[in-house]
Amino acid sequence: MSGPKKRTFQIEAFKHRVVVDPKYAEKTWKILEHAIHEIYNHNASGLSFEELYRNAYNMVLHKFGEKLYSGLVTTMTFHLTEICKSIEAAQGGLFLEELNRKWADHNKALQMIRDILMYMDRTFIPSTHKTPVHELGLNLWRDVVIHSSKIQTRLQDTLLELVRRERSGEVINRGLMRNITKMLMDLGSFVYQDDFEKHFLEVSADFYRLESQEFIESCDCGEYLKKAERRLNEEMERVSHYLDVKSESKITNVVEREMIESHMQRLVHMENSGIVNMLVDDKYEDLGRMYSLFRRVPNGLILIRDVMTSYIRDTGKQLVIDPERLKDPVDFVQRLLDLKDKYDKIISTAFNNDKTFQNALNSSFEFFINLNARSPEFISLFVDDKLRKGLRGVSEEDIENVLDKVMMLFRYLQEKDVFEKYYKQHLAKRLLSGKTVSDDAERSLIVKLKTECGYQFTSKLEGMFTDMKTSQDTMQGFYASLGSDFGDSPTLNCPGAHYRNYYLGTHTGRRLSWQTNMGTADLKATFGKGQKHELNVSTYQMCVLMLFNNADQLSYKEIEQATEIPASDLKRCLQSLACVKGKNVLRKEPMSKDIAEDDAFFFNDKFTSKQRVEEDRKPQIEAAVVRIMKARRVLDHNNIVTEVTKQLQSRFLPNPVVIKKRIESLIEREFLERDKADRKLYRYLA
Repeated sequence: MSGPKKRTFQIEAFKHRVVVDPKYAEKTWKILEHAIHEIYNHNASGLSFEELYRNAYNMVLHKFGEKLYSGLVTTMTFHLTEICKSIEAAQGGLFLEELNRKWADHNKALQMIRDILMYMDRTFIPSTHKTPVHELGLNLWRDVVIHSSKIQTRLQDTLLELVRRERSGEVINRGLMRNITKMLMDLGSFVYQDDFEKHFLEVSADFYRLESQEFIESCDCGEYLKKAERRLNEEMERVSHYLDVKSESKITNVVEREMIESHMQRLVHMENSGIVNMLVDDKYEDLGRMYSLFRRVPNGLILIRDVMTSYIRDTGKQLVIDPERLKDPVDFVQRLLDLKDKYDKIISTAFNNDKTFQNALNSSFEFFINLNARSPEFISLFVDDKLRKGLRGVSEEDIENVLDKVMMLFRYLQEKDVFEKYYKQHLAKRLLSGKTVSDDAERSLIVKLKTECGYQFTSKLEGMFTDMKTSQDTMQGFYASLGSDFGDSPTLNCPGAHYRNYYLGTHTGRRLSWQTNMGTADLKATFGKGQKHELNVSTYQMCVLMLFNNADQLSYKEIEQATEIPASDLKRCLQSLACVKGKNVLRKEPMSKDIAEDDAFFFNDKFTSKQRVEEDRKPQIEAAVVRIMKARRVLDHNNIVTEVTKQLQSRFLPNPVVIKKRIESLIEREFLERDKADRKLYRYLA
């Protein structure tokens, strides 16, 4: 048996075909066309947008979309042609206002038309790849109005003229300018660029080329830079007010090229006002302006840096090879430090701490410092001067600052071993003579040298402090062994034999030798009219002066025979005692600067000194008080006196009355303060 037959279904067309009125499309379009006319004529209030939308919908639905679209193009073109005539007829300043007003009207009309034709916009236009209604309206405005033969060039000339007037200082309607340039941008970036921006940049280049030439001929460098900076700021402000934001980089490039790049060689080398004069006169503001402007152009900063480097090298070279400067090593180094401070400030203040400028400065200093073979020695002498007397009464922070600057110069030295050689000699003399202003400062510098060059560089320097501690302990043991046998005496009762016996008795396998030229002594001397002075002298000077306890006059030969001091050392010793004005404890006959073997020497009864040992001790006492208070923060008067005495007893025995006066001085200078509750209690002020 065969299975049941499958039934097939067929969809047939309507037996009664729907007939559309042949005149339907024409009638409907007339309604829509009339509505568009009314919209452009500002009579849209009486229109039914719902009905108009439905009519447009039905036209698309009944396959009349092409008729609707082409009719729209024709109608809009007609109205824009009429608008174009109205804009063309506007005279003078009314031209842009009429253009702006008609553009606003067109946008409103376009919005209403797009609402009515929304269905066509969503269905017919995408399927036929036609231009959407809003974009179509913009394109027609561009082609019919903006690119009309009588408007395009006129619009361009009008906009450029307004910019020219504003550059000349006139006030223009920036709001109107903003609306017009925004219109051009809305019509497409290429419209803004081709119809305005390209010509704007060309005209601007010509303007700034001429203006910069006028400025460069009539202004000095500082004035020119101010004008260039002002013009640059004006253009950036102009962009923010009424130009496309993308125009900023283009117009600033024009200003930079015409006003800076084209003239930068002449500017930096300008006579009496170029970069060298700015550096000499510390014109931070002008230098900062030059830096900020030149960094905007290729190789601008390289040019500034090269000119600065060349000038610094020439200046530094003149400084380090000038014979007059070499006569005073301390002044020589101070001038180097002042020069470095000057350019450090310029780089930080005017050049934004630019690392390339800092590197150029360092390279320049390294170049000219090493032109003078004595630079290592002079830097060591500078340190010696500062740590002997130059930093007395200076705060620890300031001392550290000076040491850091010294280390900066030290880093530039290529022959650091030469510095090490001299520094060892100078440090040894300071320690042996007890004339260092601060052990803490000495140790601080050694730590800095160790950090810079390693342990090997400073091991012997650190060993000197160990030797000094050993020496102090040995001397305390020696004094204790003498008891009261040795004291102040008008004659030199030399304890050399006692010390030799003591030293060799406490140490085995050692040999003792005397470095008599390295010793110091404090002598109490009485001059004419009973004036008493305490003299701090070398061992050789002490030996010479002690001879005058038993004689008023001695010849060179007698002094040489009595002291057995080597001739060169003796002449130098007598020269310092008799030939230095203000310090001539002895008189010499005949008077001369040199010592001869037939000279005679007399004790100078009329000697007076403005510099007393007590004055030299005041800063040392103050430094000790500050160190103690910095560590303890709060301490009573008696304990401060005890601590200060303990710290300074290896050099001298400070007077408690003097200590009290130095504490008062520190209170006045706000290093310390008295406790409000207990007047004998002091507090350290950080």
